[in-house]
Amino acid sequence: MRFSEQLEAKFNQLISAFPPGRERAALVPMLLYAQDEVGHLTPEVIQEIAGRLRVPVHEVDEVVSYYSMLTRKPRGRYHIQICTNISCMLLGAEQLLEHAKQRLGIDCGEVTPDGRFSLEEVECIGACCWGPAIQVNYDYHHWMTPEKLDRLLEELRKAQ
Repeated sequence: MRFSEQLEAKFNQLISAFPPGRERAALVPMLLYAQDEVGHLTPEVIQEIAGRLRVPVHEVDEVVSYYSMLTRKPRGRYHIQICTNISCMLLGAEQLLEHAKQRLGIDCGEVTPDGRFSLEEVECIGACCWGPAIQVNYDYHHWMTPEKLDRLLEELRKAQ
């Protein structure tokens, strides 16, 4: 399997940052970078990364299964995670999640038909002081309201 030149360069840089025999430490970042480029972790991606790091495929599978930020299932271009842990819940996160479901026309774990958005309810994104908080890909959005979410979704729809 071949990745973009940029990803190949990132992989080479990551692997070379570790002493011989310790390249396995690059596994999670490599999986995240590959997931960002491909959209999800296919069996081919997992096998390729395992081969590059000289790690058994089943061990890479275990890592993918363990971390919730890694997925074998395609996500939308914009993956929206809404925190519903206690701090965010007390500030309206459950209503925000229901609003997002209605607005996007999908449930948690689903992708919009155009592939633009996916939605996930998460336990905590580490933004308890700024709740309710959401994360879109790697960007955090604090003090979210249904109105602010509507504006954000509209901005993302217009983005290329």
